[in-house]
Amino acid sequence: MKEEKKATRQSYGEILETLGEKNEKIVVLDADLSAATKTSIFAKKIPDRFFDMGIAEANMMGVAAGMASCGKIPFVSTFAAFAAGRAYDQIRSSICYPNLNVKICATHCGITVGEDGATHQMLEDLALMRALPNMTVISPSDDVQTKWLIEEISKVDGPVYVRLARLATPVIYEETQKFEIGKAIQIGEGTDATVFATGVVVPEAIKAKEILEKEGIHIRVVDVHTIKPIDKEMIIKSAKETKKLISIEDHSIIGGLGSAIAEVLTEEYPCKLLRMGMKDVFGKSGNAVELLKYFGLTSEEIIKVIKNKDL
Repeated sequence: MKEEKKATRQSYGEILETLGEKNEKIVVLDADLSAATKTSIFAKKIPDRFFDMGIAEANMMGVAAGMASCGKIPFVSTFAAFAAGRAYDQIRSSICYPNLNVKICATHCGITVGEDGATHQMLEDLALMRALPNMTVISPSDDVQTKWLIEEISKVDGPVYVRLARLATPVIYEETQKFEIGKAIQIGEGTDATVFATGVVVPEAIKAKEILEKEGIHIRVVDVHTIKPIDKEMIIKSAKETKKLISIEDHSIIGGLGSAIAEVLTEEYPCKLLRMGMKDVFGKSGNAVELLKYFGLTSEEIIKVIKNKDL
């Protein structure tokens, strides 16, 4: 990993501006939070294709659906608590049911929202979105991956939900890295354990890998950027090749990454999976980094789980 850190919401804003200049079909909608979601970057450059819908998230989704039905490519942004939560009915009935080309790019996900507190720390969005027919669900881990995926989904027809973070995190990948929707990225060849991770906790998994290597414990990290469709082949391959399986996510362990992996293992290759994440609790207000420590979503906790022979 590089020392450089960048929030995926910032990467989103930057690439959105670039794409908007190239593709006149792209329109951007926000719900009075453009400074925070970084759609303001697009708004300043291309104001005639930016629409601030006010604090009316459900209406925003309906308008986006209408625009998509007319051939536009709407990118819709607000905090995840309001996108996946407040506007769920409109996403389900007006976007996914008619299978419309709307890109929902929700920022401020998980406990790393920090001081905004439990009401704004959306821990259920992956569960809600991956349950919807026609919806693709993606949770990028760094700047490079985010910019790739936003450009990629602009070319793909159909609903997409993208989970973006407030917290600045390390840049993991080189510009030359190849990505594919639905294909996880394996980092390392270790056989002692596999750590499946997504989003902001991928760097924590990589840190754990680097520390354990110095102790003679060799693990692999699998960056599961696409939650739906999940990469079944990678999951089964890792289960067959490694001794212990762990998932970690800044999300509830109910219905998120861990659940998606467990579903694959149950049907294809039954074995034990240890799920790290928010264990049926709400978050708390506090510093984002401290909250990751408080809820056990750090490299130190990953190492403890891997070394624990009773698990």
